[in-house]
Amino acid sequence: MPQGDKSKYTDKQKRQAAHIEAGYEQQDMPTEEAEARAWATVNKQDGGGKKPGGAGRKTTARK
Repeated sequence: MPQGDKSKYTDKQKRQAAHIEAGYEQQDMPTEEAEARAWATVNKQDGGGKKPGGAGRKTTARK
């Protein structure tokens, strides 16, 4: 995946980034910087794009 490719993000993450970007643009921030900050915010909140299914902590039953 080349740098800047957004194909691994969920639709929800894309909507969040668009909403955050619009907020930055209302503050008279240049479009490129607003987009970069929006994706950085989404990455910080969610840890990046989609995760493979089943990736999580395994718990063991306590006796």
